[in-house]
Amino acid sequence: MVNGAGTRYSSARLTILRRDQILKPMLNNRGARPGAVDAVFHALAEPTRRALVERLSAGPISVSDLARPFDLTLAAVVQHLQVLEHSGLVRTEKIGRVRTCRVDPAGLSLAENWLAERRMRWERKLDRLADILAEPDTTRRKPAKKGQKP
Repeated sequence: MVNGAGTRYSSARLTILRRDQILKPMLNNRGARPGAVDAVFHALAEPTRRALVERLSAGPISVSDLARPFDLTLAAVVQHLQVLEHSGLVRTEKIGRVRTCRVDPAGLSLAENWLAERRMRWERKLDRLADILAEPDTTRRKPAKKGQKP
């Protein structure tokens, strides 16, 4: 998949490929940044990552407990979590030997706000179209009466 900036996303490798150069995503990068919405939708585009977010929406959970129902290695789940963490959808913290994950509402808000902006834009356009269609059409000719030329 290629975005407008020439970045190719590869779910198979779980890395971001840019001009034949493999770049590992920077982790724990917070705040609004260029490409943040792209990163959120890229992360949510993969079914396993959506399932991980769904499980995390029930509450914080350890990585090993999170990985248990999936037919994946723990390393693969960690890679998926890194993508989710890079996008801002998930936060992890390590306490002792246990790494705990939780959904970061700010990442979900970023996607929600982006969608809401598009929805508002289209609703304004459709409202305007409805107003135009509701206006009486003054350019239409009245039908000719019998015996008159049009």
